[in-house]
Amino acid sequence: MVARLPEPEQAEPDEAGEGAAPPEPPEPPDLPDPPTPTKIAYTDLAARPGLPAGLAAVSAALAGALGWRLGLDPALPLWVAFVVLGVTLSYVDWHTRLLPKRLVLPAYPVAVGLAVLAAALASDLSVVVRAAAGWAIVSGVYGLLWLVAPRGIGYGDVRLSGLLGISLGALGWAEVVAGTYATFVVGAVGGLVLGALRLVDRRAFPFGPFMVLGAWCGAMLGPALSGWWG
Repeated sequence: MVARLPEPEQAEPDEAGEGAAPPEPPEPPDLPDPPTPTKIAYTDLAARPGLPAGLAAVSAALAGALGWRLGLDPALPLWVAFVVLGVTLSYVDWHTRLLPKRLVLPAYPVAVGLAVLAAALASDLSVVVRAAAGWAIVSGVYGLLWLVAPRGIGYGDVRLSGLLGISLGALGWAEVVAGTYATFVVGAVGGLVLGALRLVDRRAFPFGPFMVLGAWCGAMLGPALSGWWG
């Protein structure tokens, strides 16, 4: 899947997936922007030894934890698909600071279809309503951040955010709140830690992996929060 991705002619604004959370104030004018790293070819990323097994193992661990937490929830197939895609996108974004729309955009009809399936299995139309509302709300939050602070959020992150909203909304309102909040908490803490270890540039690091992890945390915490809220 990664090897078949077409190489972008250049890292255009609507392709970039880099970001940090929460967005930081602009740096002083005399401080140069972080250098743009040379993009690694998708074919080179796909050719790394043990990659399919590694991605499969991480996906299985995350999906298995969700299966244990959610049980036979009608939205579980949607989350299994989201985890598999999210792990792949996280790998690509981490190494290229790009979230390819060739992977993200085709996932939308699949996510909508699985949300409708979840509603049918649960005989509950509110599942689709929440998924649609989650799509609008989460995309709106990221879109606003991109407009206000484009150096902090890339448009690739905005494009991915709708999938987070659909997946979280299919589970419940608590998951939408927890997952959206967790993405920025995980991103802020992770960025600080990784920046201190000099593994990433604190001012410009890929945010896609933190979005996926934060949404997963929201799905895991959602049932407990729903019970707490009564």
